[in-house]
Amino acid sequence: MEILITIGYIVLCVLLFSLSIAIHEFGHFIAALKLGYRVERFSIGFGPAIWKKTYKGVEYRISCIPLGGYVSIPDADPEGTKILEGGADKKRKLMPPWKDFVVALAGPMMNIVFAFILAIILYCAPDAKFGTIPAKIGGILTDSPAEKGGLREGDEVLSVGGNPVDTWSKMTTEVQFAANRETDFVVRRDNSEVTLKITPQVKENGVAYIGAVSETNECARYAMWMPKRGIVDQVMWDAGSVFRALKGLVTPKEAKATGKAIGGPVMIAKGTYATIRSDTWDGLGFLRFINTNLAVMNLLPIPVLDGGLILFSLIAMIFRRRIPDKIIAALSTFFMYILMGLMLFLVARDFWRVGTVSKTVDLGELRKVPSQTNDTVKAELSEDKNKTENSNTGATDEPKKKDVQAK
Repeated sequence: MEILITIGYIVLCVLLFSLSIAIHEFGHFIAALKLGYRVERFSIGFGPAIWKKTYKGVEYRISCIPLGGYVSIPDADPEGTKILEGGADKKRKLMPPWKDFVVALAGPMMNIVFAFILAIILYCAPDAKFGTIPAKIGGILTDSPAEKGGLREGDEVLSVGGNPVDTWSKMTTEVQFAANRETDFVVRRDNSEVTLKITPQVKENGVAYIGAVSETNECARYAMWMPKRGIVDQVMWDAGSVFRALKGLVTPKEAKATGKAIGGPVMIAKGTYATIRSDTWDGLGFLRFINTNLAVMNLLPIPVLDGGLILFSLIAMIFRRRIPDKIIAALSTFFMYILMGLMLFLVARDFWRVGTVSKTVDLGELRKVPSQTNDTVKAELSEDKNKTENSNTGATDEPKKKDVQAK
């Protein structure tokens, strides 16, 4: 029975992840149809079709690989999708640039709409857990970076590397970006501010830790992506996390650590599975985060992505002159292979991480533990099953805390 339940959860995660991509492609599809584009095919999934039907000149199909889907719109994207789909070599019909703009924008906007729908469902769900854990230290692990840097029980972390933090999840995120680098930790201690030098260490699966535990009690368990119940607040948190990760990628001193924190499709699937199995509402919240992530990342002005098509359309509208198709084709092909290579690298690294993620951090002995925690505290960086990473943004999600008995 347990095997069947596990299989059921895996199937559910695949379907939910595929739904996010299919919704994105449906945005392009419906906008193209309404604006008079020639649409050849709309597919749920990739690969050979297990069912297909042609209706009003459009082939609708369900394909055998249920990982998202695609829409073939030769008039809107004459080169990019051909590489992926082996598309036809029909002559492109030039459409007004503003229509190209709308079709390209429709995909990310559908993901945002879906994210808001999920946020509304979570807002209305009384059992959904929203909240944050204060960035206050409840215990220090022996021989840890925190102990060596002078962090103490009762300290309240105010900033890490100059970036303000007001919750435990924000602190762990900034710790990840500061991996293997001596970093300023500003803490409030006895009504005064103290600056400490701490170097977060990285374990086998790429997670950085300092070796401190929170002061929270056992009942206060909140997913990192569920800080506030407000509908707009939920989606704004998602977008803010993506932009913070992008900032890390372009900041020289944070780029290496941010790159290591990025997870690919396997880690996203693993995180989705663990989260949904642990708490259904947290799983829906994570799906909301993934949809916002897809929207923001696809809007980056990179050829092949929707943001590249939007950029080309804006140039055509502003200068009243299109970029030649040969240039677009060359740029699309170049970036297509870069993205495919990056994806293969992330998938390979994900499989390696899956083999190491179960290895626990040697937590050592708690040096100080407050009495109000009833001799049980939550370890800051356990490589627990609910630790997840974002494939596109690089932001590490806060682990669900692992119980550790006080010594």
